[in-house]
Order: sequence, then C-alpha cells, then structure tokens
Amino acid sequence: MTIDHILAGLYVFSLAAFLGYQIISKVPQLLHTPLMAFTNAISGVSVVASILIAGRKSDTLLIPILGAIAVASATINVVGGFVITDRMLKMFKKKGAAK
Repeated sequence: MTIDHILAGLYVFSLAAFLGYQIISKVPQLLHTPLMAFTNAISGVSVVASILIAGRKSDTLLIPILGAIAVASATINVVGGFVITDRMLKMFKKKGAAK
C-alpha cells in the first residue's frame, strides 16, 4: 500500500465525515427515528461486507485481523442502532398501554 492510497483513503473518509455531519445536522427532529431505522439497514450491509473481507484468503495476517475488527465494529453499530431506535419508539408509547 503506497502513501497515495493512504492519502486517498483519508481524503474520502474526511469528506464522508464532513458531508455526513452536514446532512444529518439539517434533518428535522421528527425524521430522526425513520433515519435511524434506515441507517441500521445500511449497517447490516456493512456487516455482510466485513464478514466477506474477514473470510478472504490473503498472504498477510493483517487483512483477516482488520476484517475481524470490522465485523465487531459493524455488529456493535447495528446492535446499538436498534437499541437506540427502540428507546426512541418507546418514548412515543402511552404510559398505560398494554405490553
């Protein structure tokens, strides 16, 4: 991996972080719950992709290790997103509603 690849990756990462922040900060509060549900679905796709990367044959040990870290990170992201979405949806339920 050359320095050009690393710099290109850092450029794409920083641009995505900046654009993501700008887009999310302009979303009305009413739309945050559907937006969280949608991002959980996208995170599910990243879990599948990270599993494919972790199981790939490679010459070095670095790729499977990074793939395993990606699987763990993506799984934590999905679970955390569903927990937060569930908590947000519980705020809209009435106090005396049947479970």
